[in-house]
Amino acid sequence: MTIPTTDAPLSIELYDEPGHLIRRAQQIAVSKFHEVHGRHVTPIQYAILRTLHETPGIDQVTLAQLIALDTSTTADIAARLETKGWILREVMPRRQRRLSLTPDGEEVLLELKPGVDVLYQGMMSSLEPGEQKEFMRLLRKFVHLHDPQHQTEVRKIRLAAKA
Repeated sequence: MTIPTTDAPLSIELYDEPGHLIRRAQQIAVSKFHEVHGRHVTPIQYAILRTLHETPGIDQVTLAQLIALDTSTTADIAARLETKGWILREVMPRRQRRLSLTPDGEEVLLELKPGVDVLYQGMMSSLEPGEQKEFMRLLRKFVHLHDPQHQTEVRKIRLAAKA
């Protein structure tokens, strides 16, 4: 198979490609998270702790749906958090696991919260207040439009949790 060659320039600059900019934004957010919190906890671990605080006793599959991770990655991270003593994983019928925060997990989450607030303010401070709202609105819209099934599942889970 021969690869066609051309001297024509690429039609889009790398930093004009949405996928590249989204990846860079995610890298920046993770880097800033580690600057504030060190390396003892990751953004995904924080998301799990926060979600378990907000919806205690959910099963691993539901947790995976809420934070938009696959179930095997969620199970792996949950096992690591259990080893740290931050969560409990209770075995249920049909190989499900119910998850809840331990007192140590609650304490870690409370310690992380001020840093998360500082992180959010730091990342958004380069934008004007109106731009901040618009940026968040567009991010939500982008995610909702490109993953409508996830949004439907999250709504169902949240409604069931309130019932």
